[in-house]
Amino acid sequence: MNPLISGIPVPFFLGLAGILFSIGVLGVLIRRNAVVIFMSVELILNSVNLVFVTFSKSLSNISGEVVVFFVMAIAAAEAAVGLALVIAIFRQKKSANVDELQEMKW
Repeated sequence: MNPLISGIPVPFFLGLAGILFSIGVLGVLIRRNAVVIFMSVELILNSVNLVFVTFSKSLSNISGEVVVFFVMAIAAAEAAVGLALVIAIFRQKKSANVDELQEMKW
């Protein structure tokens, strides 16, 4: 295992990924705006991608980078469908606050 990736130690990448993941989780748990929640989920997915790429580069194995492409495709689909739903709901309710949305509950 290569402890340095282009001169930067691996723990620095993992620490950055941990910080990004924590900010994303806090954004999902604290914020009530649907768009901000989507951005926080994207932050979580990108922190996971950073971990995959870091270990892929340090172990000289390409499988982590392949998984990143799948995660990016899922994130793009999630963003497209989610934002379309938020826009449709915002046009009817004039709000993107998730606490005010009661219609999707059973």
